[in-house]
Amino acid sequence: MQRSISDQKPIIVPFLYIVLYILYSSLGTIYPFLPPLLSVLFVLFSRALDRGDTLAVMLISFCLLVFEANYGYLLFSSIIYFYLQHKFIMPKIVQNFSCNSCIKISYVLFSYLGYFAFLTLIANIFLLETPELNYYIIYYIVIEFFIVSIL
Repeated sequence: MQRSISDQKPIIVPFLYIVLYILYSSLGTIYPFLPPLLSVLFVLFSRALDRGDTLAVMLISFCLLVFEANYGYLLFSSIIYFYLQHKFIMPKIVQNFSCNSCIKISYVLFSYLGYFAFLTLIANIFLLETPELNYYIIYYIVIEFFIVSIL
């Protein structure tokens, strides 16, 4: 399979990011003060969907699967929730708010609190164990708000 001459994006760099995220996520399960970067992954997932970049969507989906495996969540639950959030929730937020910081904080809040609400809904429907919220979530939201503001 040959690459197109007009498409000169480097191939190795995204895979390096994947390896670095896997290492970071593994350290994040050992040290709980490291945020899991869930909202950063949502922002990257949303941008990749907007651009129509299939490779980036697949690589970010793989990172989300690593996130689910490390924290013991349902398989494909974060991908499904992020797609629903991108299609239904965030267009209404962007339409109703003109404040860029308000939109970025909503990315972070809906990524964490909405995802746990989605997991709770799925757990109640299928009679599974409900996920627990701890006080680290507030810390993660604050730290990731600053990271998403930089993006």
